[in-house]
Amino acid sequence: MRIIKQPIINVLNDHLIRYPTPASLTYFWNFGSLAGVCLGIQLLTGIFLAMHYTPHIDYAFLSVEHIMRDVNYGWLLRYMHANGASMFLLVLYIHMFRGLYYGSYKAPRTFVWLSGVIIFLLTMGTAFIGYVLPWGQMSLWGATVITNLLSAVPKIGVHLVEWVWGGFSVDNATLNRFFSLHYLLPFIIAALVMIHLAALHLHGSSTPVGITSQRDKIGFYPYFYVKDLFGTIGFFVFFSFFIFFAPNVLGHPDNYIEANPMVTPTHIVPEWYFLPFYAILRSIPNKLLGVIAMLAAILILAVLPILNYSKVQSSQFQLIGKKTFWFFLIICLFLGWIGGLPVKDPYVTLGQIATGLYFSYFLFLTPIISIIENLFIKYKLAIRSS
Repeated sequence: MRIIKQPIINVLNDHLIRYPTPASLTYFWNFGSLAGVCLGIQLLTGIFLAMHYTPHIDYAFLSVEHIMRDVNYGWLLRYMHANGASMFLLVLYIHMFRGLYYGSYKAPRTFVWLSGVIIFLLTMGTAFIGYVLPWGQMSLWGATVITNLLSAVPKIGVHLVEWVWGGFSVDNATLNRFFSLHYLLPFIIAALVMIHLAALHLHGSSTPVGITSQRDKIGFYPYFYVKDLFGTIGFFVFFSFFIFFAPNVLGHPDNYIEANPMVTPTHIVPEWYFLPFYAILRSIPNKLLGVIAMLAAILILAVLPILNYSKVQSSQFQLIGKKTFWFFLIICLFLGWIGGLPVKDPYVTLGQIATGLYFSYFLFLTPIISIIENLFIKYKLAIRSS
């Protein structure tokens, strides 16, 4: 028995108790652990909901109503899971923007960043197919619109859409497939999170100042354990407000109407966390280019370590980089606002401008600012040496 327990205790001790943590970390570093908490909530509530859910177009909507009305604390499970998806994506967004600001994607943590981008992409996919399962109006038509994007692929597009649907429309086969994937993907995400953590602990966490050394590190327990615990309690207070006082505020009212393929909603809108990418998609008139741009908006994050070669890691110490980061954040929020508005002028034109600025930040501003910052460092060092 001692042989079995000892390795487990050592792993827990090395990664949760004695793990050397930079002493300068702020509460922004809490959002990594909060993302793990959110994933745990989604896994547990999803397993219990699956016990009562029926993945069939004739019974899916009714089974959700059964969970809400007849299952003991089913309403709590459903509201935790539905709002938990929004909380998970909110925490992920803050976690990623923190990484962008403090340059956490730079070497030697490039693999940590790349694995995080993959986790983010899979989480977005899981959230989308999960939104289809309640089989409300927005579920059906959202699935129809998004899956139809595959038809933009030359020559095989139509066959690819029919293969995903399992037929000639979003129907029972589609719902079954989405349910299976929605149940499976979170476990794959959990496995990737373990890899993400292992890669992070290999080189240690980044810091607000962008400089790490063995001298400014302290044990994770009890110092940062208490910090994470305080952040988790604050998160649950925030989360509880949505569960108990505003459980439907983040959802669309049309999704409380049973799916009807004969009635199209006047304005099809995805969940709030898809809105920036939805705005990019519809800002480009060509369907294929729009799909490519939407995917590129996420995948471009993976090449950011190559595009930014500034010698100063944290934007906190970059004269220009700090200002352009806040400019980029405003552009992302603006795209989210545009994504929720009707497809008409001037919103389409504004979306096209914001899309251009979004990609310009990565492809032009970031490399140019890196060159300027490096030249400024050389200039200051030359003055000091003289």
